[in-house]
Amino acid sequence: MSFCDEVVVVDSGSTDGTAAMAEQLGARVLVRPFDGYRSQKAFAAAQASHDWILTLDADERVSDRLRVSIQDAQAGGFSGAAGYRFARLSWYFGRFLRHGNAYPDRGLRLFDRRRGGWRGDREIHEAASVDGPILLLEGDVIHYPYRSLEQQLAKTQTYARMMAEHEHARGKRPSLFKLVLSPAWRFWRGYVFRLGFLDGWQGLVYAYVRANYVRQKSIMLLMLRHGQPVSGKRG
Repeated sequence: MSFCDEVVVVDSGSTDGTAAMAEQLGARVLVRPFDGYRSQKAFAAAQASHDWILTLDADERVSDRLRVSIQDAQAGGFSGAAGYRFARLSWYFGRFLRHGNAYPDRGLRLFDRRRGGWRGDREIHEAASVDGPILLLEGDVIHYPYRSLEQQLAKTQTYARMMAEHEHARGKRPSLFKLVLSPAWRFWRGYVFRLGFLDGWQGLVYAYVRANYVRQKSIMLLMLRHGQPVSGKRG
């Protein structure tokens, strides 16, 4: 991130030396208890010294091509844009996924905080928004999301629970129709219609796991609707 004017790292209590390493590399490290993905990112953007914000998760890296695209946009004064989208390329158990629901997965990650940011109240699957034009940059954010299949399954289940709780809190009703058909549609859309099969066996596993995420979320929403527990937390 040497091309940035400042690097702000928000740490939520890591114990692996991340904060110390980031400080040694010149980052400004802030410690804040985790209360949601969106809230952490909004806090980081608010603490920055500059108005143009590039947001990355801990498991993401800026590719050389994307870095050049960002620098070119900066050299032009970010003219005509309130924010920029670019693709995310995920490394998945031995290969990059370039098809299916995994790619290009474009998100708004570079924006003028005076015109928007991490708004709203959804803490899971959060998305930034801006008031004004959004342009597309060439290049990818390189994503290294999982160390093992077990970690992915656990992470996916946590996301499914958080999303089900979010939808339940906002009065969304579960649908038996969606419970049965939505997971199948997620699989076929990604694996067949979006050519996920071109990513080999990794593409097949990814499509199945993502379809199961939809199934888990739907089941949990149904359970919450009927007042049943979906986690080990006790009130």
